[in-house]
Amino acid sequence: MARKIPMRMCVGCREMKPKRDLLRVVRTPEDEITIDFTGKKSGRGAYVCEDEACLTRAIKQRQLERALERPVSEEIMAQLKRQIAYAAPKPSANE
Repeated sequence: MARKIPMRMCVGCREMKPKRDLLRVVRTPEDEITIDFTGKKSGRGAYVCEDEACLTRAIKQRQLERALERPVSEEIMAQLKRQIAYAAPKPSANE
């Protein structure tokens, strides 16, 4: 029997995607906002696609702050952008 794949909604594009394909930003019980690379930290989480357009939309429309119920620092925003830039596949010059 096939296993059920957990799905989550991206706060930027509002599409349901597999949990493994999304970045999780979490507000911990200590009120810290961090990127959760394991997907297992306790606290209130929000998911964003590994796509710069989705992240930009989530920031511009304040969806990330609304989902976490706290303002998100510029440092976390910059860290998310770096993570997405690192994760995005780079097209080669031959394509």
